[in-house]
Amino acid sequence: MNSATSSDLPYLDAFPAASREAWRTAVDKVLKGADFEKKLVGRSADGIRIEPLYEAASGERAFRAEAGRWHVAARVDHPQAEEARRLALAELEGGADMLTIAFAGARAARGYGLVADDIATLDSALDGVMLDLIRLRLDPAPQGRVNALMLAALIEKRGHAPGELSVEFGFDPIGVLASHGSLAAPWPEVGRRLAVVIAALKQRGFKGPFVTVDTRPYHEAGATEAQELGAALATALAYLRALEAQGLSLQEARDAIAFTLVADTDEFMTVAKFRAARLLWNRVQQACGLEPKPATIHAETAWRSLTRRDPWVNLLRGTVAAFSAGVGGADSLTVQPFTAALGLPDLFARRVARNTQLILLEESNLWRVADPAAGAGGFEALTQALCEQGWSRFQDLERERSDDLQGVLAALANGHVQQGIARERVASAKAIATRRVPITGTSEFPNIRENPVSVLEIAPVEKAASPQPGSTAERNPGEIVKAFIAGARRPEALIPPSQRLRVEALPAHRLAEPFEALRDKADALPQRPVVFLATLGSIADFTARAGFARNLFEAGGFSAPGSDGFAQNGATDLDALVGAFRSSGAKLACLCGSDTAYAEEGAAAAEALTKAGATVWLAGRPGESEAALNKAGVSSFIFMGCDVVETLDRALAIAAA
Repeated sequence: MNSATSSDLPYLDAFPAASREAWRTAVDKVLKGADFEKKLVGRSADGIRIEPLYEAASGERAFRAEAGRWHVAARVDHPQAEEARRLALAELEGGADMLTIAFAGARAARGYGLVADDIATLDSALDGVMLDLIRLRLDPAPQGRVNALMLAALIEKRGHAPGELSVEFGFDPIGVLASHGSLAAPWPEVGRRLAVVIAALKQRGFKGPFVTVDTRPYHEAGATEAQELGAALATALAYLRALEAQGLSLQEARDAIAFTLVADTDEFMTVAKFRAARLLWNRVQQACGLEPKPATIHAETAWRSLTRRDPWVNLLRGTVAAFSAGVGGADSLTVQPFTAALGLPDLFARRVARNTQLILLEESNLWRVADPAAGAGGFEALTQALCEQGWSRFQDLERERSDDLQGVLAALANGHVQQGIARERVASAKAIATRRVPITGTSEFPNIRENPVSVLEIAPVEKAASPQPGSTAERNPGEIVKAFIAGARRPEALIPPSQRLRVEALPAHRLAEPFEALRDKADALPQRPVVFLATLGSIADFTARAGFARNLFEAGGFSAPGSDGFAQNGATDLDALVGAFRSSGAKLACLCGSDTAYAEEGAAAAEALTKAGATVWLAGRPGESEAALNKAGVSSFIFMGCDVVETLDRALAIAAA
C-alpha cells in the first residue's frame, strides 16, 4: 500500500497511513492484558521467532536455475519390469515429464523398487519411454555406481547421444551411509571411485548432474529445517573436496552436484528453506572462489508427514507441500502418492499425486512468477533466519573430526549427527503425543469407520546379498558399460567390499506412527473397545468435554457413542447413568461435564460407576477436587496437554483386560 501512487488509489489520502504501532495498540485491546509473546509469537523447531505480522522487506532474490515451470517427476519403483513400464507410461501420458528410477534397495523405494540385474530388464521397464523427450534421474541407492553404468549402457545401446539427454545419476554415497549405515570401502577410496565414474560418464558425453546431495535421510530421522540445510552444505562440501582431490577442478566438481530437499506441510518454513538453500549454496561457492551458479534442486513431499490412517488427508498434506516447493523455487518435484505409507501405490494414487502438480502449474499458474516470496516480510525474515541457523549447523558439522574423517563424515562416524537429530525427534514426539502438534485424521478428528484404500498387491523385495571379498575384480567404468551392453549381469559389476565404513544408520520415521500403533492394537482386540461417556448435567454443560473426550479416545481406536445425557429435573439421574454404562459393554467410563457439575455430582457419579464395575476417568483437570474425586473412584484425568499416547495405551490395557 505504501508504494501505491495517488493515481492508482485516488482516495488513499483520505485514510491514515497504517503503522505497526497502531496495529499493536489494536491488538493489545483484543488481548486484554494477555501476554503478547505467549499468545501471538511462535517458535520453529530451530527456535526461530515467528511473528504474527511482518513489514514489507527487500531481500536477495533466489531464482531457480531455469525460470519457468518445474518438472513433474514420477517414480519408477515397481519391482517387475513389465508393471514398472505400464506405470511409467501412464505417468508420462498423464502429464509427467520426468521419471525417477528407484532401484531395489533405494531408501525412497520403501522396500520395493525396480529389480534389474541387466540392461535387458531395464530396457523392458523403459520400453516405449522416449528418453530424449523426458528427464531421467536415479534415486540414490547402494550400488549406485552399478545402477548408473547400467543406465548409461542402455542409453548407448539405444543409440542416443548422451549429451542430448537430461540425466541426473544420483550418486550420493554420504546419503547412503547416513540411511543404510555402511559404505563398501573407506571414504578416500569411495571418493576415488566417485571421481572415476564421473570422469568416465563425462567422457562418454553425459552432462550430469552426477551427484545428488539428498537430505531425505536426515528429514525422515527428525531433522529440523536448519539441520537439513546444514547437512546439505556439509555434504556438498565433502563432495567438492573429494572430487577436487581426484583432479577435477572446483568448477567441474560444483557443476556435478545437485540437491534433493524435502517439502513439508509447514508452508512458510518450507518456502523459506528452499530459498535459504539457494542463498547458502551461493555463499559456499563464493567462499570457494567460484562465480555462483544457481543450484539444481529436486523436491519431494515429506515421507514423515504421511499417515496410514485416514490416508485421504495426505492429499491435503501433499498439496500444501507441493505448493510450498513450487513457490520456494524447486526445479523438479515428486509428490508422494497418498497411499504410499500403506504399500506400493496404484495407478489412481499416482494419478492424483501427478494431478496435484498439474493443477498447481496449469490452473494456479504458480510457475509464472519467479521467486514470488521476494519482498514479503514474513518469508524474507524466515529465509534470513534459516540462512543464519543453517550456516551455524554447517559450521558445527565442519568442526567435527574423527580418525581420518572430517566434516559430515566424521559427524556421522562419531554419532554427532545421530544424537543431534535424536534430540529433535524426542521433542517432536512429545509435541505429537500431547497433540500440541496435531495430525488431522490420526491424533485429531480420527475416522474409526474409514474404508480401506487400495494399493498394488505385491510383496516387498528381499534385500540382495552383498558381494563377498574376492568374488570379483574391480573393472573400470568403461569396461563395465561394455560388459552390460554385451549382456553382463549386475553381480559381475559389483565391487567387492573392503574395510567397510560403518555408522549408526538414521531411522526413517513417520510422525503418525505412535497413534497408528494404538489403532493397530485396538483393531487386534476381538471387538472394538468402547468407552462410556458418562455425561453430567444438560447438553450445554457436557457437550464441549464430551466432544473432547470422544476425539481423544477415537484416536486410539475406541468407540465413544454419544447420548443426550441423563439429566432429570436439573440433576443427573445416576440410576439411568449406571444402567446405560452396563448396557454399553464398556469397561472404561469417562465423566464429562462442567466444573460446576463435577463439584456437585462428580464424586457421586464416580462412586456409582465404580460400584458398577467401571474404571472411571474424568475429562478435564481435577483442580482442588482431585482428592475427593480420587477417593470416589476417579483414577485418571484427560485434558488438553496430557500425553495422549500414554493415556490411550493405558486405556487399551483396561479394555483388553
